[in-house]
Amino acid sequence: MIGIMGKKIGMTQVFDPDGNCIPVTVIEAGPCMITQIKRKETDRYTAVQLGYEPTQERKLNLPRKGHLKKSGVDPLRYLREFRIPEEQLQELSLGKKLDVTMFKPGDYVDVIGNSKGKGFAGVMKRHNFSGFRATHGTHECFRHGGSIGCRNPQHVVKGIRMAGRYGATRVTTQNLRVVEVRNNQNLIMIKGAVPGARNTLILIRKASKKY
Repeated sequence: MIGIMGKKIGMTQVFDPDGNCIPVTVIEAGPCMITQIKRKETDRYTAVQLGYEPTQERKLNLPRKGHLKKSGVDPLRYLREFRIPEEQLQELSLGKKLDVTMFKPGDYVDVIGNSKGKGFAGVMKRHNFSGFRATHGTHECFRHGGSIGCRNPQHVVKGIRMAGRYGATRVTTQNLRVVEVRNNQNLIMIKGAVPGARNTLILIRKASKKY
């Protein structure tokens, strides 16, 4: 299992043979093309670069066009890299197509995506602060963050949790189980929720902490 890219379609539910209802996220994954292979001799680590989603050639800059032309693939919108062991490089070649057939029900995967942006948020929503009590003299500070400094050092220490932009960051959800794979539709159904909104780019790779 190398990994694959796809787009989040949405959530639904399926039933297992015992009649249990399982909430799943439907992802349209692949097909992806191998656009670059990195080896220890030249790059000091082993990895494979995949391309996803055909696009118009006029939307690519000249370096991207030359890179894809060298790989012998059509213009692609997304390029992402997946680390793999050195022994797997023997089975790969430039231009090879990868699809959802590398997954099967019961596999555990890590899903990577950009979380939904929530805009500017306060400390209670952003950092789960409890807030102030609603009585006994509290005045207009119910959702504030409290003290942010002290007498020594006489400045705000770096890393203090404060209000700011919340969400819209890279999030990895680990150890999610593959429930169903539909090869003819390039669909993979994963139990539970995955980060990101609908139609956003999703990366799926083998679970790194599941043995």
